[in-house]
Amino acid sequence: MENDKVILLDFWASMVGLRVRVALAEKKIEYEYIEEDSASNVPSHLLMKMNPIHKKIPVLIHNGRPVCDSLVALEYIDEVWKDDKARLLPSDPYERANARFWVDYIDKLYENYGRKIWMTKGETQEGAKKGLIDSLKLLEGAALGDKPYFGGESFGFADIALIGIYSWFYALEIFGNFSVAAECPKLAAWGERCRQRASVAKSLPEPHKIYEMILDLKKTYGL
Repeated sequence: MENDKVILLDFWASMVGLRVRVALAEKKIEYEYIEEDSASNVPSHLLMKMNPIHKKIPVLIHNGRPVCDSLVALEYIDEVWKDDKARLLPSDPYERANARFWVDYIDKLYENYGRKIWMTKGETQEGAKKGLIDSLKLLEGAALGDKPYFGGESFGFADIALIGIYSWFYALEIFGNFSVAAECPKLAAWGERCRQRASVAKSLPEPHKIYEMILDLKKTYGL
């Protein structure tokens, strides 16, 4: 697919956009990156044209046709650029269904808990922190276990889904006063293992920059 034109509309700090960047890097797909100023909440003309329903990033544009939503984009990438050495989803139907189940679980972590950790205080924040830690412990015990990756020996769909929120762990730990490594050592080791992959290392934003961006957001929202 040498003549393909691939464009990604994204925001550098987006945990969902990071998923698509990592997937493209895993498949070694060349693409044009267009930064959207998501912090301003003012979508560009191109973003409104390519995602008129939600007007949100990320949007993968393949030969002029948009693919919206990060998880939809991951499956699209895996189906279009077939590579047995870099499969994102397992070939076995049961394992594929299991991966989708855990990705659905992962996808709710930030909205249910992560956002409240930096946006609230007091009992609400404590409840969100407990909810996130309990959820990560369940994920660690029931899905990861002693495996190097969620899919076993292969880095794939669930790993890419979680690596997005992993990029925000540093900031959430500071705001919530907790440690993922202390609470979930196997999950922390998984994160470090993922960071060693070229696809993740080249895509992952600096944790300190995420923290600074959230500080600016808190000021903007008067939090």
